[in-house]
Amino acid sequence: MHTNLINIKDISRKFNITPYTINHYTNLGLLKVVIKNKNKRLYNEPEVAYKLKIISSLIAEGYPLQLIRKRLDSEVA
Repeated sequence: MHTNLINIKDISRKFNITPYTINHYTNLGLLKVVIKNKNKRLYNEPEVAYKLKIISSLIAEGYPLQLIRKRLDSEVA
């Protein structure tokens, strides 16, 4: 059913990013939670990989997170 789902712990390990940063990106709307069950949040792994690649690239270019969020939102719309 949901075979491409990944939790924060696995995102942290796989993409070398801290859980704090994942939570921060989620709170800012950069990453979207697919399923939330009590204290466990699951994300779509291909979407997370794609967005983290864009986020890290734009951060390296000096873009602030608010503008990155607007850019990601415009890609979806």
